[in-house]
Amino acid sequence: MASIGSERERVRVFFAERAVGWETRYPDDTPAYTAAVAALEPPPGGRALDAGCGTARALPLLRAAVGPAGDVVGLDLTPEMLREAAVLGRRADGALIEADSAQLPLRAGAFDAVLAAGLVHHLPDPAAGLRELARVTRPGGRLALFHPLGRAALAARRGHALRADDIRAERQLRPLLSATGWELSLLDDSEERYLAVAVRQRN
Repeated sequence: MASIGSERERVRVFFAERAVGWETRYPDDTPAYTAAVAALEPPPGGRALDAGCGTARALPLLRAAVGPAGDVVGLDLTPEMLREAAVLGRRADGALIEADSAQLPLRAGAFDAVLAAGLVHHLPDPAAGLRELARVTRPGGRLALFHPLGRAALAARRGHALRADDIRAERQLRPLLSATGWELSLLDDSEERYLAVAVRQRN
């Protein structure tokens, strides 16, 4: 079994090789991102984190939601993705930070809303990652685990069937969220998208 460090490096290399031109390969994803941010409900004047932001496609949407009085941070493990985000002008909408989502250089309770698009199934240790996202989210804050394609459609694109142990399936995800500081409040596991919204537990 691969170590957490080697799996993290594998993910970093995978995305590094695909960073330039990433958004031109998926030009139709923006409406799905817009709907996911709307479901996340970042509050005006609040603080929003895009964890595993990639090219930071969601940063302008998060900025529009929190407004000029709010703060937006995009964070990713892959420097090549962050460089592409900067080329696309995303620094105008928020800070871009190179860091591991499982070891966030952020203070506890700092954020009102966290978007994690295409992240959870890439984490070497999903429980540790979700626990860390909970740490930086205030009690009552919200988390959106999102992908612009549904699980079945994504599996078909990659030429394989859905796995029974997929961490995003409700029977795996609900208890995992509960054990890591979250309560699942919405799950749309459809053909069109994957969206799970959870609320940070208060105790």
